[in-house]
Amino acid sequence: MSVRFALLGAGRIGQVHAQAITSNPAAQLVAVADFIEISATKLTQSFGGEVRSIDAIAASDDVDAVLICTPTNTHADLIEQFARAGKAIFCEKPIDLSVDRVVACLKVVEETGAKLMVGFNRRFDPDFAAVKETIEAGRIGVVEMVNIISRDPGAPPAEYVKTSGGIFKDMTIHDFDMARFLLGEEIDSVMAAASVLVDPKIGELGDFDSANIILTTASGKQCSISNSRRATYGYDQRIEVHGSLGMVAAQNQRPINIEIATADGYSQPPLHDFFMTRYVAAYAAEIASFITLLTQSTLSITPNGNDGLQSLAIAEAALKSVYEGRAIKLCEIH
Repeated sequence: MSVRFALLGAGRIGQVHAQAITSNPAAQLVAVADFIEISATKLTQSFGGEVRSIDAIAASDDVDAVLICTPTNTHADLIEQFARAGKAIFCEKPIDLSVDRVVACLKVVEETGAKLMVGFNRRFDPDFAAVKETIEAGRIGVVEMVNIISRDPGAPPAEYVKTSGGIFKDMTIHDFDMARFLLGEEIDSVMAAASVLVDPKIGELGDFDSANIILTTASGKQCSISNSRRATYGYDQRIEVHGSLGMVAAQNQRPINIEIATADGYSQPPLHDFFMTRYVAAYAAEIASFITLLTQSTLSITPNGNDGLQSLAIAEAALKSVYEGRAIKLCEIH
């Protein structure tokens, strides 16, 4: 069975997903919609399909599932529209910037019985997935502590910051999902500190560019997260999980993984420049997993709407912690 997709949003991440769809023999790109029609046209010229309006896609009999890659402020409305239209839905994170709006949206998903997957692609990265498999195999015993380092190569432009929802909802939200994924328990409390060290304009817009967060579960397991909007050496993505019997870690990846030794010492090629090259395999595996989940009805969708909700609630708690200078219980948020 081939899953027939429509892509909503022909921007940067939409192109990544178009590549993943058209590279998968079990998928077909049928239609593309974008608020800027020329962007949709250009994408169909590269990957196939035809340009349609969002309403036309919702009414289409030849579309099984939609990928929502539009601006964040449209996600919840589109999820509800396509849930009611009987389509399976993949939505990029976050579902919305408001916890209450996400709760209302997920109620519609539940009422309609729609299948919803949320785009936390890092779960599907081969190295990070191997870390999870090592944990589940019991090789490091009971997980006790997780350390996540996630640093962007450079700060985003001011126009992006204005609509991003802030560092915790835009950037750290991926790390919040990974924390839940690797700890295997829900987060009970959040303590966060954040500063503006990279770009004063980010501070002028009420956001931060440097942050450290400690997440704690009810049983006492901890996850520390270090974020920065600047890493002069490339896209820095590392994870370490410490358990009762040992440790498992995933180190940075490079386009070329070699090491050179000369009289001047050891050197390696630079890291990936950003997520579009670092997570190519993860995006492909993510879409492949979504297709499998749609074609095998006995499997549960993951990551799902609740995963999106929980990570957003943690982001809200982190921001509240920064402003109030105290640990925030998740029950205060949701």
